[in-house]
Order: sequence, then structure tokens, then C-alpha cells
Amino acid sequence: MARVLFGTDGIRGVAGVYPLDRQTASAAGSALGRWISQSHAAPSVVIGMDTRESGPWLAEEVAGGLCSQKVSVDFAGVTTTPGVAYLAKTGSYAAGVMISASHNPYRDNGIKLIGHNGYKLPDEQEELLEAEILARNSQSAQPASLKVDPDLDRSYMKHLASTLPHGLGGLEVVVDCANGAASYLAPELFESLGARVRSIHCSPNGRNINLNAGSLHLESLGVAMRSQSADVGVAFDGDADRALFIAPSGKVVDGDAVLLLAAKHMKRSGELAGENGKPVVVATVMSNLGLEIALASHGIAMARTPVGDKYVLEEMIRRGAVLGGEQSGHIIFHRYATTGDGMLTALHVFKVMLESGQDLDALTSELQVFPQKLVNVRVRERRPLDQLPRVAAEIRAAESSFGDSGRVLVRFSGTEPLARVMVEGPDLERVDQFAQRIAAQIQADLGE
Repeated sequence: MARVLFGTDGIRGVAGVYPLDRQTASAAGSALGRWISQSHAAPSVVIGMDTRESGPWLAEEVAGGLCSQKVSVDFAGVTTTPGVAYLAKTGSYAAGVMISASHNPYRDNGIKLIGHNGYKLPDEQEELLEAEILARNSQSAQPASLKVDPDLDRSYMKHLASTLPHGLGGLEVVVDCANGAASYLAPELFESLGARVRSIHCSPNGRNINLNAGSLHLESLGVAMRSQSADVGVAFDGDADRALFIAPSGKVVDGDAVLLLAAKHMKRSGELAGENGKPVVVATVMSNLGLEIALASHGIAMARTPVGDKYVLEEMIRRGAVLGGEQSGHIIFHRYATTGDGMLTALHVFKVMLESGQDLDALTSELQVFPQKLVNVRVRERRPLDQLPRVAAEIRAAESSFGDSGRVLVRFSGTEPLARVMVEGPDLERVDQFAQRIAAQIQADLGE
């Protein structure tokens, strides 16, 4: 069925405007409460939020809906999405709710639902909940008054620290928290493990989350790295479920590069499990072909999924993989977490640096990044590509030209009226040429 509320990562929109208005948020809490009440005798839910000014009232509306179904609520206050996932799994909770729009501007917000197993809800369950939310949207419960329980964050931080028992040994780190969920947590965590930390963009005011900061805006982190002569820089997004890094040379180290350095380290230590005992890393269709080639040179297979860390995780579980992620910086260390976790990723990148004695420039030097071109085409409708023979012909021409040394990916956005054309290959001129040709044909056939 076509989904009205849920996108690839929960319900997201402009705070105060449908579907992120008070009534729908309350209905979401009520629908979630009714569902978990059917299978839990004394159900409770943990709620967290990032630093947006709309977070408190959205949390109160969701909590009100839950309470209307006799579900109790514990409130973690400002915390990270992976923090809520950890609490949902390890605490006595039937589910978790994170109020966040991740890397979006402060005006946006979202409602992410997490099961008692710590995993984001599968599409089928979201569809059932969506029908229930829409049915209840004419009703509204009284918002609940919430009080932060500080022990919840302490439990999560203790868990993160436990994954790095030997600490960080004086590593010099610059951390950019995007004025978001990690603003208070990440500097404290890294310092508690012995790192020397300089923090930037760690002063949230409700409206500056992701504003020229964090993993989408690495310029100021690069400047701070140069001025500090630090060992490494790390930037999170608004809810800290992703992390990107800056090497001493100023090179950006994205999720693909992190997957490579982590996979090599884990294989050496015998930790890189996979299907039938063969080491495998799970990535998405957007990961660079250079990552696939580099992993193969170390005897590591790479499986691809649709875009979205929940799909990466589903494939990891199916294959028994322990490492997966996205180019954007969502990295899943399944031994320790059920979702992408920026702070956990940072700890384990730092661990590889310390144990290898190498910086990020050296650790990622073998990754040959193939040129990629991404073109978005606004469309009036979505139609299967096999119903567009001229588009299919352009795609075949590109694939024939590149052979095994290139890739073509054409997909429709799940949230916007866009067709996304991605072409990847060994030389930028041909990549750009084919991307433009495919995009022009889509424009001719489907464009507004």
C-alpha cells in the first residue's frame, strides 16, 4: 500500500504542520500504545529527543497518546537515536520513540518508532500503525507532563565506554556535534576515556541544530582541525546516528572509508563474521564501487541494499553480518548496537587508529573513489523503468560502456517527486555524459 505518513525513517515533516501537528503526534502515541498493550501486560515506552525547539511539545503529545492507552512513559530528554534504541532493547520497555528529524533544519522534526528489540520497526508494522493513526486522527489525548530521568543517559554512556576498555590514551580530537543530540554527551564520553577534546557547535539553542555545522557542513571542522593540529576530527548529525571524519591532511573520511578500515581491522582480529563463515560487509546501492573493489582485495564480500540503514540492518541480520553501513556515515557495529551510532563509530575509528599506530590518511589510502554523478529530475509521476524504453536504452548504453568498471542506478525518491540518477565509473567525463543523457530522457518522458 502507498504510505501517507511513514517515510524511510519514521514520520517526518515541518513541526506544527500535518503530519507533525499536535493531533497526529498524539494519534501516533495512541496507536503505538494500543499495539504494544496487546502483547505486554504492563507496557512502558522510553522517549528521547534532539535539541529542536519543537521537541518538548511533540514528546508530550506522543506521551499523552501513550498514556491514554495505559502505557507508562520514561523520558530520556535530549539524547541520541541510538541511545533510545539501546534503552528500548536493554530496559523494561515495549518500545522506544525518538523525536528527531536527523540532519534536517530545525523547523522540521520527526517521530521514529523503535521496537523492544532495539530495531526500527519493519515496513509492514509501520503500515499497520499508519492505518491506526489515520483512524484515530480525529481524536486527541491530553499532552503528558514529562520529567527527564538522567539515569537513562548514564546507562547508555556506560555501555559505549564499555566497548573500548583500553580508553583513548591522549588522542587529540576535534568534535562537531551539530548543536544536536550529542552536544553534551560526546565531549564528556571522549574525555572520560582519556582523549583531549576541543568541541565546536555544542551549544544548542533550539534553532541552530545542523546550521552550518555537523556532518553535512564539514568546513568549520576542517578549520578547527588545522588550527589545533589534532589527530582526528569527527562530526555528527542532529540525532548522532551518523559520523563523518576529517583526517590530518584535511581529507574527508566518509562512511565507505570507515567501512573499509573497520572491516580490515575486524578481519585481522577474527571478528568479521558473515554468511557461511565468509567475511561480508553490507552497504547500500550508493556506496562507491571503489569500496567493493578494495574489500574484495582483502577477501571480503560486499552486499548491497536499498538506501536506508534499516534495510542495511535487515540484510545484516539475514546474512549474519556484524558490520554494515552507508556512505553518509550510518555505520552499524551489530555486536554492540542495533542501529547506526555516531559516537560508537567514532570510538571504534579511534580504536583502529590507536591499535594500528596509523592516522586516517594512511588507513584509507587504498580506497580509490570512483567518480560519481548524481542528478535529480523532478517528475510528474513514478513509472517502472521497463515502461520507459528510451530511458532503458540510455541506461543500457551506459552499462555497456562501463562494463564491470562502472554502475548505473536510477530510482525514485520515497519522499519527493524526484527521479534520482546516479552514474559511477573510472572517468568523470563519461560519468557526467551518461548521467546527463539518462536524466534528459527521464525529463522528456516524465518531467513536469
